[in-house]
Amino acid sequence: MSSPSTAPPAPSNLKRIVAASLIGTTIEWYDFFLYGSAAALVFNKLFFPDSDPLVGTLLSFLTYAVGFAARPIGALVFGHYGDRLGRKKLLVLSLLMMGGATFAIGLLPTHATIGSAAPVLLTVLRLVQGFALGGEWGGAVLLVSEHGDARRRGFWASWPQTGAPAGQLLATGVLSLLTAVLSDSAFGTWGWRIPFLLSGVLVIVGLWIRLSVDESPVFKEALQRAEAREADAPAERMPLVAVLRHHWRDVLVAMGARMAENISYYVITAFILVYATTSAGVSKQTALNAVLIASALHFAVIPAWGALSDRVGRRPVYLIGAVGVGLWMFPFFALIDTGGFGALLLAVTVGLVMHGAMYAPQAAFFSEMFATRMRYSGASIGAQFASVAAGAPAPLIATALLSGYGSSTPIALYVIAASLLTVIAVALAKETRHRDLADVSAADGPGAPPVRTEAAEDARTH
Repeated sequence: MSSPSTAPPAPSNLKRIVAASLIGTTIEWYDFFLYGSAAALVFNKLFFPDSDPLVGTLLSFLTYAVGFAARPIGALVFGHYGDRLGRKKLLVLSLLMMGGATFAIGLLPTHATIGSAAPVLLTVLRLVQGFALGGEWGGAVLLVSEHGDARRRGFWASWPQTGAPAGQLLATGVLSLLTAVLSDSAFGTWGWRIPFLLSGVLVIVGLWIRLSVDESPVFKEALQRAEAREADAPAERMPLVAVLRHHWRDVLVAMGARMAENISYYVITAFILVYATTSAGVSKQTALNAVLIASALHFAVIPAWGALSDRVGRRPVYLIGAVGVGLWMFPFFALIDTGGFGALLLAVTVGLVMHGAMYAPQAAFFSEMFATRMRYSGASIGAQFASVAAGAPAPLIATALLSGYGSSTPIALYVIAASLLTVIAVALAKETRHRDLADVSAADGPGAPPVRTEAAEDARTH
């Protein structure tokens, strides 16, 4: 009998699973990115009105960064239960938590109404968002990776990754539309709430689709084997303990690989709204439109990069992106400084295309590193712990560097340093595209070293 990872699923079933993961991740990233855009545009005035404008922006981005601090906790909790109970149940819970927190932000009174309690409540809701997103990513990419055809895993697993630019596209598009049709006064008074309240509708749609898909067959097979020998085996270790015991090198590789990908993304999409409007004299509408168009192109190139990783490997494609985004940073800021829309659009688009070369193979790359009964924990821990040091402080550090030096040069060097870290991490990693997820999971559970077949071990060395 063929293992679930080697037997290609029915095309219609796989497409439904991909659609469910994509729509769910799009909604969750919409919620998360909406906060980032609002932090750059209005939260400094609504929740920190007594501060200097740039200091208010720093405080606003600080609450933005708090969401990242909660992501590793979400990764630990969701990863633990996702490896024990299954991917699907935890994905439904993460969607409910994220959508509920975002909807509540849309109802939140501002500083003018309830004083200092407003930023406190905003911070709490941001923590809930971060906790939910910390559990979302791992489950979404694993659900597709463990259903998909191994020969095209990079391509199919890259589709949940497009949820990030799709969410960015949706969030930026709604904000761009509102800033275009509303006056600054109307948008600052009540218009900013509309995108947050829309999350309630999106969550209903996402739940309807996500509840319709099946649990990962690779996980179900591994769970059945673990349960069958449970009476004769010692107590199962916690997935976290097993990950740190058997896959600590893979966790470090994943964290290093995330540095350039995470930092560059938030500099290109979030910090740019600050830099372009304060240093380059670009209007909010122009900056939002540039991010909007570039996000659409970002969405389009991710599956192409994922397909390329199936042909040449995860590492070469990832390295293209890491090197490319580092080399692009000085031209990136030089183009923005011209103040022209075409130059701004080119700067953001090339940056996001290079980012896509890292982000596209990441789902398959990280999934292939870990055994099935610790895969949710391993992939989530590696990805989300890195976000605390990478994406969380990126807009904050970039804004502080701009405030301290009045120049884009230290910001460019900051991203270049992250690129070097990622190049080193990926260069030290083993190629994974030939790995069979069922063979990698032959240990059937945390606490035992991953046993592989001869064929899988041969593939592992390629």
